[in-house]
Amino acid sequence: MKLEDCWGRLFIAGQLNSDLEAQAHKKPALLTEKGRLFCGRCASPIDKKENRLPIGAYYCRTCLLLGRIRSDQDLYYFPQRDFPKKEALIWQGQLTDWQQRVADSLLAQVQAGRDCLVHAVTGAGKTEMIYPLLASYLRKGQAVCLASPRIDVCLELHRRLVEDFNCPISLLHGQSEAYSRSPLVIATTHQLLKFYQAFDLLIIDEVDAFPYLDNAMLYQAVQEASKKGGRKVFLTATSTPELNRQVERGQLCRLSLPRRFHGNPLTLPSKVWLNKLASQLKRGKVPRKLLSYIKKQRKTGFPLLIFMAEIERGKRLAQILQRLLSQEKIGFVSSKTENRLDLVQDFRQKDLTILVTTTILERGVTFPGLDVFVLEAHHHLFTASALIQIAGRVGRSKERPSGQLIFFHEGSSLAIEEAIREIKAMNEEAGL
Repeated sequence: MKLEDCWGRLFIAGQLNSDLEAQAHKKPALLTEKGRLFCGRCASPIDKKENRLPIGAYYCRTCLLLGRIRSDQDLYYFPQRDFPKKEALIWQGQLTDWQQRVADSLLAQVQAGRDCLVHAVTGAGKTEMIYPLLASYLRKGQAVCLASPRIDVCLELHRRLVEDFNCPISLLHGQSEAYSRSPLVIATTHQLLKFYQAFDLLIIDEVDAFPYLDNAMLYQAVQEASKKGGRKVFLTATSTPELNRQVERGQLCRLSLPRRFHGNPLTLPSKVWLNKLASQLKRGKVPRKLLSYIKKQRKTGFPLLIFMAEIERGKRLAQILQRLLSQEKIGFVSSKTENRLDLVQDFRQKDLTILVTTTILERGVTFPGLDVFVLEAHHHLFTASALIQIAGRVGRSKERPSGQLIFFHEGSSLAIEEAIREIKAMNEEAGL
């Protein structure tokens, strides 16, 4: 490891060689406050009875997967240093008037020292709207991080930003290569625990997504990874009660964009009754009604994304459909699919015509001209937020700004009704 790759980073004992360790600043691995122990990396409370090693030292279980922190050892960090100033934005696209207003307001608010919440509908173009802000920090040689709770979102962001910015960009997640110093970092929110007072600007995308939502450890990670006086921007299509409270208290400036970049309304889902799906799948079949809908959709030639709540049922559905529709190329992805990234890319390139998925693809991915079926939409795992995000996969391209969006259900749920209500409300707010 090179010294320059350590700046802005946090390390535990044993991760550095003796030369680097001698140059590092130290901070306690565990902190004591009012007689209680807390982790110096993730701030989680330490149970002295449960978290004690045979040698008598205490450790943190909460962030154990990132390396064990012990009370008899120190944490090591290297103060961040500025980067060469660079005009890094090479994107040749143009923002719409609506996007430009949000982008200008965001830049002005952040420059005035305010943290912001950008609440924009799915397909509004949130990524492009932050480009002027990113460029302004890179122009000054400052450190920027764009983080998200989801690996798939990070991969999509990295794919787009490497085309639009002419500067080194690091991609960090659980299976990524080691960090190489760069002014622009794209990372899962867990990876922020490896930084300390590193970023002048930290943007969190999809703040309402698991595992970031209501996760005290990841909230702490955001605070610790930001420089003192650094600015934070939160991006979402479905805001959270906590963010709304911060807006009400004046801690966050809220910027809203209820309109998609192409100016067309969000696609409203149709509700279709479908029963006995689970029992049919167990028998190696699918309901005739569902098969009829799928065959009719396939005549359009547009790609079809089918959402299932449970992994095993989704896998079973894909196998049965492949047998019944031998002319189609069908795949299945979930959080446990090892070649998920390859399958998603195959679907994007139309090497797969139907992709069955869990909520792992509910957000952060764009497939032009897509149709979406949600099976068992009444399932408790399909929250209103998840259904809104899933609905947002449809109609994201200017060439096809709408598409089929069907919620198949066995009795509507509060989540289904709330999702439809909010989609309608966003269209009304946009005057559509």
